[in-house]
Amino acid sequence: MLVPESLRVSESTSGDGAGAQLRDRPSIVSIVVPVYNEVESLPHLLEAISSSLKEIKLPYEIICVDDGSTDGSQNLLKQLAANRTDLTAVLLRRNYGQTAAMAAGFNYAGGWAIITLDADLQNDPADIPQLLAKLEEGYDLVSGWRHQRQDAAVTRLLPSKIANWLIGQVIGVQLHDYGCSLKAYRAEVVADLNLYGELHRFLPALAYIEGARIAEIPVRHHARQYGRSKYGLGRTFRVLMDLVTIWFMKKFLTRPMHVFGFIGLGFMSLGGIFGIYLTILKLAFGATIGHRPLLILSVLLVLTGVQLFGFGLLAELLMRTYHESQGRPIYRVREIARGNRE
Repeated sequence: MLVPESLRVSESTSGDGAGAQLRDRPSIVSIVVPVYNEVESLPHLLEAISSSLKEIKLPYEIICVDDGSTDGSQNLLKQLAANRTDLTAVLLRRNYGQTAAMAAGFNYAGGWAIITLDADLQNDPADIPQLLAKLEEGYDLVSGWRHQRQDAAVTRLLPSKIANWLIGQVIGVQLHDYGCSLKAYRAEVVADLNLYGELHRFLPALAYIEGARIAEIPVRHHARQYGRSKYGLGRTFRVLMDLVTIWFMKKFLTRPMHVFGFIGLGFMSLGGIFGIYLTILKLAFGATIGHRPLLILSVLLVLTGVQLFGFGLLAELLMRTYHESQGRPIYRVREIARGNRE
């Protein structure tokens, strides 16, 4: 990814830890922050991000995507972007959801690495250098693990533990904390991720499907200081449905005929066997078969099998266009606010 020469780091500074590994990088890092009603947290978050990256002398950009906030976050972001050269505010027309907000941030990011984190100050920007250092070891995605999570036990921690275990079993990527928004991605990995629905929870799984190398490191987690949480038990059903989608994508994304065609052939075969059996009874023994439930079952199995087989063929054709073929984004930008750039 090409970056203007003025943004390149030309000076190598001695030091130790994560910063020493990153100071000679030739391009910027993009920080993507989805925002929804976090007007009180934003000034503190931006300063914390700036402090974290300036300490290791790493060029960066911050992309805050406002997802239809109603508490003044949009106006504040516009004001901040007008006075900061490191901030780009992407203001969506309405509340599309976190997945769409992250997709917008990815599309406007220009760095070699992309960091995502929540705007509520529960993720600690001071952990960003460690994520980048781990990324430099050759990984494509580094996920944060909130090993000392500061959330309610019943409504947040317990469902999260169950979900993490279930996702790991289904997808095959064993992470302690799928729900942690603090993650680092290589730009080329993000370019391969086409987000829609509410798939932001499964970004490691989507990246794994694309062949990404994934690591996980412990990160800090703080109790919420401002506002209120946007999550609750109500999202459990959506997570389960998305998990089914991810499982299907992992197993049969490029070969949907293998699942629909196999089931369809099974139904047709079973219906055919029942039909042959009833035909033998009718022709060889003169039995009356018109009133038998097995005849109805046989017909239904054959018809269902034909439908599933045909559905598999259609899915195989649609697979070649898939979701992104429409060329339509899953969000609409109302305005882009930037400060003066040289």
